[in-house]
Amino acid sequence: MSDRETQLLAGVQSGLYINGAWVQSESNATFDVHDPATNNVIASIADATPADGIRALDAAVAAQDAWAATAPRTRSDILRRAFDLVQERKEDLALLMTLEMGKPLSEARGEVNYGGEFLRWFSEEAVRIQGRYGTNPEGTGHMVVSQRPVGPCFFVTPWNFPFAMATRKIAPALAAGCTVVIKPPALTPLTTIFFTQLLEEAGVPAGVVNVVQTSRSSALSAPIIADPRLRKLSFTGSTEVGRKLIAQAAEGVLRVSMELGGNAPFVVFEDADLDKAVTGAMAAKFRNIGQACTAANRFIVHSSVKDEFARRVTEQVNAMKIGRGTEDGVEIGPLIDNDAVAKADELVQDAVSRGATLATGGKVVAGDGSFYEPTVLTDVADGSAILREEIFGPVLAIATFETEEEAVRLANNTEYGLVSYVFTEDLARGHRMIEALETGMMGLNVGVVSNAAAPFGGVKQSGIGREGGAEGIHEYLSTKYTLIPIS
Repeated sequence: MSDRETQLLAGVQSGLYINGAWVQSESNATFDVHDPATNNVIASIADATPADGIRALDAAVAAQDAWAATAPRTRSDILRRAFDLVQERKEDLALLMTLEMGKPLSEARGEVNYGGEFLRWFSEEAVRIQGRYGTNPEGTGHMVVSQRPVGPCFFVTPWNFPFAMATRKIAPALAAGCTVVIKPPALTPLTTIFFTQLLEEAGVPAGVVNVVQTSRSSALSAPIIADPRLRKLSFTGSTEVGRKLIAQAAEGVLRVSMELGGNAPFVVFEDADLDKAVTGAMAAKFRNIGQACTAANRFIVHSSVKDEFARRVTEQVNAMKIGRGTEDGVEIGPLIDNDAVAKADELVQDAVSRGATLATGGKVVAGDGSFYEPTVLTDVADGSAILREEIFGPVLAIATFETEEEAVRLANNTEYGLVSYVFTEDLARGHRMIEALETGMMGLNVGVVSNAAAPFGGVKQSGIGREGGAEGIHEYLSTKYTLIPIS
């Protein structure tokens, strides 16, 4: 570990953040954070208990009324200061993400840019919360419709985008006037902790944001979700866990936002510009080492262009450098842990056993760290597990189709519906795909769709609600109607 890495880690708080103070866990317990490129311990931090979680909720509840009453411009200015601080500390945030999550440093910088935009976007939305006023149709009264903050929120964020997933939830909540308890992932908690230090510096009042990292997620989350003072739950993660949290939230009739699993189709028609398609494929599949809910999971390629498409992506995959994300030129870092490596390998071996051709890769990388070779599979057969399950790894699996109707059927043949990617030069066909594909988002001739100004979310088993865009702040507002009679 370099001197800069050591110095950066030393500047990250090790405690919980409750009511504006960095404190130890009630039990004084800690847990370790590892670098997946080496599997070495890089930090030991406080391990929150369920009682710590309730303490954090106490603080959020106590701060709620004052924060809701804070002028929108003041909330806006604080979020803008947080954005500016993120820009000043961009290199530190990026390096910290690379150390605890493994992604290449260039991609970590991209995440800082992306995540920071939620702070800037919602700083602007904070002063644009509007209602309406009008006369009812009968002419007997005036209708006043106003927007109010939902109230204290509980956030559970994933390990794969530790900065952007925190900003994507915290920024709209604060803009709307809601207070927050956030439980960052045990695998990558340091980025959220460091970001909270920047929020503190930006002037977020005590109790408005509280951070309780833990190695026992369910034990900490359950009593918070069950507490009648909580009004909102937002989770990003697997559909399996999301279903359980929705069930828990139902007891208190909580507002929920759920960004869950994906199984994104990447459809390449016979008229596609293959240069665009290959560029899009590399971004949609290998960004974040394939560990993204928006990652292209099933490449559905017309049989007439399958061989050429496979040849081109294989050529690019063979040129990718594998290594620790801090090394120059690295494009494929480690997976998050050895379990993730084992899952990726299991899916590849299952596909090969069912007749798929291994064009390149397909092996665990020997040595330290949790590395898996970037892989291309062709002629993947129906029934292969890799076509049903999220890969969450650097594996590009190609199946073929003959007709547009077949492509739509294959693309929609999943319980998930987060995002889809379509490559065609036929404008009419592109519009048909917008209507036909059962996903909450779609990239037409592009491999990355996420943007702070756009609503992010899915349909079917991929979730409920939207994050980002003008729609994002409404997840944290409740609508109140008042009738004033005309005398």
